[in-house]
Amino acid sequence: MANTKLSEEKVFKDPVHRYIHVRDKLIWDLIGTKEFQRLRRIRQLGTTFFTFHGAEHSRFNHSLGVYEIVRRIVDDVFKGRPQWNDEERMLCLCAALLHDLGHGPFSHSFEKVFHLDHEDYTQAIILGDTEVHAVLCENGKDFPKKVAEVIAKTYENKQVVSLISSQIDADRMDYLQRDAYYTGVSYGHFDMERILRVMRPREDQVVIKSSGMHAVEDYIMSRYQMYWQVYFHPVTRSAEVILTKILHRAKQLHQEFYSFKHEPLHFYSLFEDEMTLADYLKLDESVILYYFQAWQDEDDAILSDLCTRFMDRKLFKYVEFNPNVQMMTLMELTALFKKAGIDPEYYLVVDSSSDLPYDFYRPGEEEERLPIHLQMSNGDIRELSRESEIVDAISGKRRTDHKLYFPLDLLEDLSTKRTAKKKILELLGLAN
Repeated sequence: MANTKLSEEKVFKDPVHRYIHVRDKLIWDLIGTKEFQRLRRIRQLGTTFFTFHGAEHSRFNHSLGVYEIVRRIVDDVFKGRPQWNDEERMLCLCAALLHDLGHGPFSHSFEKVFHLDHEDYTQAIILGDTEVHAVLCENGKDFPKKVAEVIAKTYENKQVVSLISSQIDADRMDYLQRDAYYTGVSYGHFDMERILRVMRPREDQVVIKSSGMHAVEDYIMSRYQMYWQVYFHPVTRSAEVILTKILHRAKQLHQEFYSFKHEPLHFYSLFEDEMTLADYLKLDESVILYYFQAWQDEDDAILSDLCTRFMDRKLFKYVEFNPNVQMMTLMELTALFKKAGIDPEYYLVVDSSSDLPYDFYRPGEEEERLPIHLQMSNGDIRELSRESEIVDAISGKRRTDHKLYFPLDLLEDLSTKRTAKKKILELLGLAN
């Protein structure tokens, strides 16, 4: 089965890679499964469309893109090289295609509220009673287990794992370019063609020829810029805060035996921590938005208001917040919000974003990051930050940003609780 080819190559027109080529029947069959098609209904960038209106692309787009990058690496760059085992080809392609299969609607907010992990669900779909599992089994009964191990980063050949998950992998190379394209920004562009040309298989890792170091520097800076200009954009985070609070409120009301006008049928197993794989696969963003639309009419004022804000893009405003010096201010604000009749649990939120643009592996650290290694002209292997002054300058430097979110419209309505609201606006630095 592994080498069965389609009678005619299939292609997907793609704005990032121009064409995505499918020659293998196994890949084509996986794309046709209902679990993979579900990814069309989950946006790649969650609430980012509130900030960058073009960011409507899906996990389906991205998954095909990651597959195409890996296909080019194994078919065009690695093929025939002594330290590459071509028998791993189909495993790499399937892991690339399926790596995001377990993402839920508005992925990261959803995971935070319900304590889920999309990688666990990805493995559960691959190993469970699914169409994807049945297709993978056509390549051997133990094949689904191998694919799941690559995604879990436990597969014995780390060279295969690093193609899908490392600091310069196909996943990152696709989403940086794809997200830049759909958001309309210029930051995510780098010379991927050059990086692919200088990638080399070596023992249990993938290395970069030293002549390609500058292309890798460009990639790392591109990633840095995308995180701060796009992924951590404060307006996107405002929408995420509201989304998260809606889910929290719905769960809270369920636990208090509130009588919903629009029963959250799709959420019951989530609220009760009894989510089955079948329940999970029924969830996508159209389902979530249906409930948000319906819950605008609920009798609970908080749920109704938050859902209306989300659906109508009436987002929270924000100010900079330094938790090291402003915790007393936050406590004072919390008390004043209660006096003003505004629940601080849902309407006064500190949100933090943090990124480490590049870090080399340090033994004993919890988060082991596979470093990027350069292959020098004499064959020696050197860790990237030892050779690159640019990368060395940002290595291990975590940048963190904190914002305080709140509903300015409620605070500016001085028809009620005027004294408390004026004091809040003063503390936030927004008083006239």
